Amino acid sequence: TFHSACVRILRRDIEKLGFQQSFTIYDSADSERVVKDILKDFNMDDKAFPPRSVLAAISRAKDAMKSGPAYLQECEKMGDFRLTRIAKLYVEYERRLREANALDFDDLILDTVRLLEEHEDVRSYYQNKFRYVLIDEYQDTNRAQFELVRVLSSKSRSLCVVGDEDQSIYKFRGATIENILQFEETFPGARV
Repeated sequence: TFHSACVRILRRDIEKLGFQQSFTIYDSADSERVVKDILKDFNMDDKAFPPRSVLAAISRAKDAMKSGPAYLQECEKMGDFRLTRIAKLYVEYERRLREANALDFDDLILDTVRLLEEHEDVRSYYQNKFRYVLIDEYQDTNRAQFELVRVLSSKSRSLCVVGDEDQSIYKFRGATIENILQFEETFPGARV
């Protein structure tokens, strides 16, 4: 799976992103606890900002490859009061996870992409290691997963995806059908 491959990559090189190799992976209950603590510390009502809704918004931002500060800047620019408050929670959520040397499930992919994009030596190592990349159910990938695939396959250009645009069922989890619809455009020379 994307997540297990990312964990292996991160365990080897996450120190380049300022984490220790012994990082903890937070599950949804851990993440929800952190958000509840932040809401309490910020004197925000968890009825007005339900922790699961806050985490869903944070997850969508991470799927779109947006860090907390970038998401906050975007929300402030839009002038959306509610989203700006959530973005401030996201900034603090990121800070607390980093302080705890922890990543959530979305961070596994997001930080792997960051690592590969920011560190040429790591990118080169994995591009040589994964000379062939095969993705099944490609219609259900999100932007972060797309970026991971793009970075890993950009050197060898040996990428095979299997998917059916009529079978997309994970939009609620951030899947974007555009990944498969624009595949030939994104990867010129692709054969169908």
